[in-house]
Amino acid sequence: MDKWVYRFDEVDQAEAALDNDWDQVRGLLGGKGANLGDMSRIGVPVPPGFTITTRACNVYLANDEQFPDGLTDQLDAALAATEATLGKTFGSADSPLLVSCRSGAKFSMPGMMDTVLNIGINDAILPGMVEAFGNERFVYDSYRRLVQMFGSVVMDVDDHAFERVLTEARAAAGVETDSGLDVAALSGVLERFKEIVKSETGQDFPQDPNDQLMMAIEAVFKSWNSDRAFAYRNADGIPHDLGTAVNVQAMVFGNMGEGSGTGVAMSRNATTGEPHLEGDYLLNAQGEDVVAGIRRTDPIAKLGDDMPEVYAEFDAFSRKLEDHYRNMQDMEFTIENGKLWLLQTRDGKRTAQAAVRIAVDMVEEGMISTDQALMRVSPEHVDFFLHPQFNVDSKAAAAAAGRQIALGLNVSPGAAVGMVAFDPDLAQEWAKDGKDVILGRPETKPDDVHGMLAANGIVTSRGGRTSHAALVARQFGKPAVVGAHELDIDVQGKTMTVGDVVVNEGDWLSVDGTTGEVFLGQVETKVPDIDDPWLTKLLGWADERRELDVWANADYPSDAERAREYGARGIGLCRTEHMFFEPERLPVVQRMILADTQEEREELTFSLLPYQRDDFAGLFRAMDGYPVVIRLIDPPLHEFLPSFEELVMEIADLRIALDKTTGSADGDALNAEISAKSEMLERVESLREQNPMLGLRGVRLGILRPELTRMQVRAIFEAACEVTREGIDVHPEIMIPLTSHVNELKRQREILEKEAKDVMAEQGLEVDYKFGTMIEIPRAALTADQIAEYAEFISFGTNDLTQMTYGISRDDAEGSFLIEYLSEGILDDNPFFTIDPDGVGQIMGIALKKAKATRPGIEAGICGEHGGEPRSIALCHELGLNYVSCSPFRVPVARLAAAQAAIVSK
Repeated sequence: MDKWVYRFDEVDQAEAALDNDWDQVRGLLGGKGANLGDMSRIGVPVPPGFTITTRACNVYLANDEQFPDGLTDQLDAALAATEATLGKTFGSADSPLLVSCRSGAKFSMPGMMDTVLNIGINDAILPGMVEAFGNERFVYDSYRRLVQMFGSVVMDVDDHAFERVLTEARAAAGVETDSGLDVAALSGVLERFKEIVKSETGQDFPQDPNDQLMMAIEAVFKSWNSDRAFAYRNADGIPHDLGTAVNVQAMVFGNMGEGSGTGVAMSRNATTGEPHLEGDYLLNAQGEDVVAGIRRTDPIAKLGDDMPEVYAEFDAFSRKLEDHYRNMQDMEFTIENGKLWLLQTRDGKRTAQAAVRIAVDMVEEGMISTDQALMRVSPEHVDFFLHPQFNVDSKAAAAAAGRQIALGLNVSPGAAVGMVAFDPDLAQEWAKDGKDVILGRPETKPDDVHGMLAANGIVTSRGGRTSHAALVARQFGKPAVVGAHELDIDVQGKTMTVGDVVVNEGDWLSVDGTTGEVFLGQVETKVPDIDDPWLTKLLGWADERRELDVWANADYPSDAERAREYGARGIGLCRTEHMFFEPERLPVVQRMILADTQEEREELTFSLLPYQRDDFAGLFRAMDGYPVVIRLIDPPLHEFLPSFEELVMEIADLRIALDKTTGSADGDALNAEISAKSEMLERVESLREQNPMLGLRGVRLGILRPELTRMQVRAIFEAACEVTREGIDVHPEIMIPLTSHVNELKRQREILEKEAKDVMAEQGLEVDYKFGTMIEIPRAALTADQIAEYAEFISFGTNDLTQMTYGISRDDAEGSFLIEYLSEGILDDNPFFTIDPDGVGQIMGIALKKAKATRPGIEAGICGEHGGEPRSIALCHELGLNYVSCSPFRVPVARLAAAQAAIVSK
């Protein structure tokens, strides 16, 4: 017969049955039940009891909410053993045993599932309890607590009905807290509580203690599937098939007078990580009073004044438990007439700052190893240090006031507050005037970058996790929410509408890029300190442990400087086209595109060389001694021109204005503008493609417009020679994008390498350089052995590789069917967020194997946004890549994730 119930003193049996695998014990008994058994065997004072397993829960839920065969008999036996241990009887009026019934899943889910205390009281045993405990007030207080908790948790009575009765009772008695109510008042409250249960449910409060217990157990099992528990598991990544255990434990009472109390405490400060007890307690109270905020609590340090011996004992037990579990502990305790009992312990939840400090401190105290410390801190903890966050109370108040107006994709973490501008030029203008700005757009384009850089944060109504807005926001550490479909952003009308709410340009918005929420008005923010000595030490250990190098995506010297400050050891992607959008360069680029002759095109193209040379020199100086991968121009040329639709509308508006004009001078000016825009429209139309992503871009553009990439390579090598003379150790790596056939790479490299050698000959210097290509087309991956003949390095562009492998547009998919795919479980993960290991990952593995067959020492990395995502980093480690490259603001995260990947794989 299956064993459904384990007494706390039977934890050894559970461990033996599961091959001494403590993780499996936690899976069977839940974290709380496993720890209660463990605490009992190491001598911590734990009230006796037993655990009903998670397997029993899963069978119950799968079997039309019927208990599995044998469970009730095992439960009766365990209850009898508890009675024998204490010399009390459940349901007896002479020596009554009361029990609590608490949830306890494998992973802690504080407050998400149900608890019932004081089970076993009824009208019949009330007099006996008064005699047994010698405290009439305590007995009535315990009974009213049972009716209230049982009524709300088990019988679905609205708890506000009970609270209204208590409020009225306190007012009538002239007291501020429930502990001030006397016996007569509590007796009246109890009767009214029972009347509420009857009127709300049509049933009397159950008088049979066994019925109370079985109904409470069922309620805890059912709470596993409650909406709040389901949502919590989704948010915390906890599987939905684990089930919860139920812990039935003898009650000890903190509400027996001033010699009793209850509290919750951490073995270290959960906010800062400081190594001292932190928590709250109350005298003459039960645990729910502390966690529910019913009464104002006292800090745990004050217990040292109220009960110095108990405090010293608790402090010693907290250190014992922390040493036993090698982690900061979250403990619940009760003091019954001066006797200390611990009701549970678990690894404590903590802030990012506390997580880092505790991990480092425990290494230095000899409690854990550096590997354990690195695994204790999550990448999300590190990310917190790099972005402003909203003040929790201020944000909660904004939500309570109904100021949350949208929820989109949380693509770039952090908090931003500013006046909303719907035009990037205006955003830049306001920022120059010292104003805080939020840029609001339906979606962003490359020529919006200046406004994005100027803004504190970004919100779009369209786009996905790898949309332009998302990529640029992450690149520059801008908090961003994209794809907030509730928002109707009217750029022309300068309004943002959601339902009946109209947000005008200049109104204040608060954007939470960590959660995807958008609030109306200003929400208070706080900025965590990146110069944290514990984080610095932890990341130093990560650097020693990891095998993958961590580089950064950086387009400007300031990005490179930030990346290096955050620990990057190279630039894995410099997008040269971003440099073309600078205000003084874009008109030249546009004239070059519109030029009629090859001679004119070349002249205009090479006029950009000084700008590019200065850009590259700045990057080389910032990355002295480290490699810098420079991707040659990638996007199609039409992206540097106004959109076709925009030009059509502007010309139409100009013709309307011309019809209304009366002066010849004004008419001539309008005609000239119409002519210029019509010429622009004609050229834009000639460059239009049905699918520009698969059109004339990347290496194809370099082959058909060789002057473009020749100019770029000349700028790279002139800059390299310039900084070499300054004593800078420079290592340029020139990356040719969008290669699909080896002949493309061969042709382009021949032209570009000649340019590089010409420059070095002119300068009289030799520069250590490499030529390589991006692998972002499946054909390139499958023919990587051929490509490696002409490439000294390859870099996987996983955003495009994912699109082409799946055959979907990332922006379109994330705004439509991909949401349904994820919610319906068709896909487990968004492939644009984490690399798909079975498809894209397998293609990467094939490419790497083929490339190494031709060139064993070929350098291989990844430069898509996946490079900063922990699971993708783990895959890159597994595949044997040399480096990952990501946004500068993800570099510290990637350093930790790379170390964790190395630890897990050892």
